[in-house]
Amino acid sequence: MGVSGSGKSTLGAALATEIGCAFLEGDDFHAPEAVARMRAGIPLTDEDRWPWLDRLGRALAERLQAGRVAVAACSALKKAYRNRLRMSVPAPVAFAFLDAGPEELLRRLTHRPHHYMPPSLLDSQLATLERPQPDELAIAVDACRATADSCKEILAWLSRLPHSK
Repeated sequence: MGVSGSGKSTLGAALATEIGCAFLEGDDFHAPEAVARMRAGIPLTDEDRWPWLDRLGRALAERLQAGRVAVAACSALKKAYRNRLRMSVPAPVAFAFLDAGPEELLRRLTHRPHHYMPPSLLDSQLATLERPQPDELAIAVDACRATADSCKEILAWLSRLPHSK
């Protein structure tokens, strides 16, 4: 989880490969209307996000019901969004928060070709962001670290969780 440009897709795909499970790209679950809004530089509202979170949550739940796990990349900017995903999945859902400074995020967004999310929406994402709190099953990871190092850190954290034993 994290704002656009934090590296969710890159790290999520690498983590899924390490675990040997499916990777769900949260961007693929947005409605075409939501993508059009973002492409036009219009921030999404909660009403835009609820159906998207529900679609992603259902996909995660379906994987679990089939006896599989999955890694998903999803901004999950607010605690309410993370709770919405947790309520959709009949098992513990852990979040890795990719944290980076605004300057680095803007640099990444400015140099990211072929993506609908314009750099102009970064400020609205940062304003919406509610960092995970101690009562949440989440770890903060430096988004500027090497992907392989972040994977190792997350896997070590996951291995220490009660549900992973």
